[in-house]
Amino acid sequence: MTTPFFQPVSGIDLPRFAGVPTFMRLPHLTPNDPAYTDVQMGLVGIPWDSGTTNRPGARHGPRMLRDLSTMIRAGNPVTGINPFTIVNCADLGDISPNPVDIMDCMERITTFYTDLKNRGITPMTAGGDHLSTLPVLRALASDSPVGLIQFDSHTDLFDSYFGGNKFTHGTPFRRAIEEGLVDPKRMVQIGIRGTAYNSEDVEWGEAQGVRIIRIEEYFDRGIKDVMSEARKIVGSRPTYCTFDIDFVDPAYAPGTGTPEIGGPTSFQAQQTIRELSGINLIGADLVEVSPPFDPSGTTAWLGASLMFELMCVLSQAIKAE
Repeated sequence: MTTPFFQPVSGIDLPRFAGVPTFMRLPHLTPNDPAYTDVQMGLVGIPWDSGTTNRPGARHGPRMLRDLSTMIRAGNPVTGINPFTIVNCADLGDISPNPVDIMDCMERITTFYTDLKNRGITPMTAGGDHLSTLPVLRALASDSPVGLIQFDSHTDLFDSYFGGNKFTHGTPFRRAIEEGLVDPKRMVQIGIRGTAYNSEDVEWGEAQGVRIIRIEEYFDRGIKDVMSEARKIVGSRPTYCTFDIDFVDPAYAPGTGTPEIGGPTSFQAQQTIRELSGINLIGADLVEVSPPFDPSGTTAWLGASLMFELMCVLSQAIKAE
């Protein structure tokens, strides 16, 4: 196989603090660039958090993730994967958001990802709050429902907020199931924890067939056992992976809008993502990084590192097609 030609700029050749920041120091391409047609994995930012119900700031996530991703090197020393030599990866820029109109912004996102799907580009997305995932799924799952692996401390399966608002970062996966975008019997949520308003979200999800793995079960059984079950649940058919940074304990990821204590370490998060190897992934996202709550950039650095781990398993899935 010919080595893909979109390669990240090495810190050996250009200092990491220099140059225009892009995701993983990859070329930034637009649809007008002739090379756009050669992209196999597109890194996209969704700087939008209008679905946030309490502490906003995730709209600033993609920019900080880009900046901190300049620290990423090309090879994964544990898995041996270099995604940049497996598939052509490029930074495809940001969705142009409409921060004052949720419905319009979701249409913009779906339109952008529909184009990616039609071009055969697998997306790796940086959010944005978790409502961002819904319009992405509207594009990628427009033909048939997909499986879903969700790493999160919240189910995001509530019906509505504030007297009937159906579209917040606490409702996207209920909408996704209702709209036929996700097959609930091929959906698994891992890491759920924290105090609760009530149990309506969990009860509704389980009634649809969603497998909800609370953090206590995750720790009791261990990562490999839990992820083995997750792989069985989604099977060999197309599956999407969504990773909320609040899956990780706030000791490691304080920069998020709704942190919950008692979560995995940064290392355990890496180990968990690596267990996605072999799944028929059609895309992934990492959401809810909120830089205003962590000016140090530690959370964004963790987020960029986990994006790289997701890129490693995504590249394998693309190559297997």
